[in-house]
Amino acid sequence: MISRGERVANYVILSAFAAFALYPIVVILAAALGPADSGDTAGLANFAAAWEAGRFGSYLRTSLAVSVFVVVVSVVLSIMSGYAFGTMRFRGRSLLFYLFMLGIMMPSEAVAVPLYFDLRSLGLIDTFWSITLPQVALSVAFGTFWMRAYFLASNRAIVEAARIDGASSWRILWQVLLPAARPAIVTLIVLVFMWTWNEFLIPLIMVTSESLRTAPLGLAFFQGQYTSGFTLLAAGSVIVATPVVIFYLFLQRHFVRGLLQGAVRE
Repeated sequence: MISRGERVANYVILSAFAAFALYPIVVILAAALGPADSGDTAGLANFAAAWEAGRFGSYLRTSLAVSVFVVVVSVVLSIMSGYAFGTMRFRGRSLLFYLFMLGIMMPSEAVAVPLYFDLRSLGLIDTFWSITLPQVALSVAFGTFWMRAYFLASNRAIVEAARIDGASSWRILWQVLLPAARPAIVTLIVLVFMWTWNEFLIPLIMVTSESLRTAPLGLAFFQGQYTSGFTLLAAGSVIVATPVVIFYLFLQRHFVRGLLQGAVRE
């Protein structure tokens, strides 16, 4: 039983960490809503000015297209590979799984340069595929690890009962195990979406066309144009971050539930 003093101490500590985490956000929002450095705009007008000057409409559309593609492909591949590693027995299973784990252990900075030359030899530089395919590969590595942990902890009795009834492996995955895996899948979707949306290095290296710039990359170019105007830069930062915040808040309940259920258990 937790005493009243311990409970108060916990709230104080958590409140201090919350204030520490929220302070930069409050500062950015206050700056974005304050009077512009030029004095021409203030409040919500700063967002309209930043939107028009920074061409964030095009950048957000590109980021949305990239994020949706990476999330859909990565999650589907992760579900199938995680199911294979978590429920099936085949030769070389452990070795192949640890090869997948290299995608988690290897930072994107370490493979960016050789990846650029590989994609250039295939004629894919400065295309939609040069942004999405590397991020799919990186996301599938973590997704396989995440879904494998879930399938390892799944109810074996249900799987065996389905097999006795004559269900194939494909049917067991999509009709038996997958409905109960919704929290874990939603958590994976949120994580991959946030990672893909915030990715900066790969679009910076792989594309030169302005039409293919993602939102974080567009914000970096916008910063170069408005280094002396912090208000518009803050407004642009809020514009870029808002879709991720909305997406997370919309799926927050499932995200937290998936984190609690997705603890790794071998």
